[in-house]
Amino acid sequence: MISLFLLVLAMALVTYVPRLVPLLWLRELKLPPLLKRFLLFTPYAVLASLIFPGILYSTSSLSSALAGGVFATMLALLRVNLMLVVLGGILGVYVVETFI
Repeated sequence: MISLFLLVLAMALVTYVPRLVPLLWLRELKLPPLLKRFLLFTPYAVLASLIFPGILYSTSSLSSALAGGVFATMLALLRVNLMLVVLGGILGVYVVETFI
């Protein structure tokens, strides 16, 4: 039991220290506005690169997958509830799979 606790403590330390050290050393570093703007958009680009391949391979046909993705994207751009975006994407896939 003690070795398990020490293992968890060591893993927490190994995870926390690499995040803390740059935060403390680079606290007063002022980033150029262009780099700051680039870093603000990085999470969105990474999220899109993770989601897009999942959309393409989510169904057996590419056309229904793209239709569901387009339909979900349109709903998201209209800023509807996230649950409705998901359900709308599913509905888009269902309609294309059923009728086309």
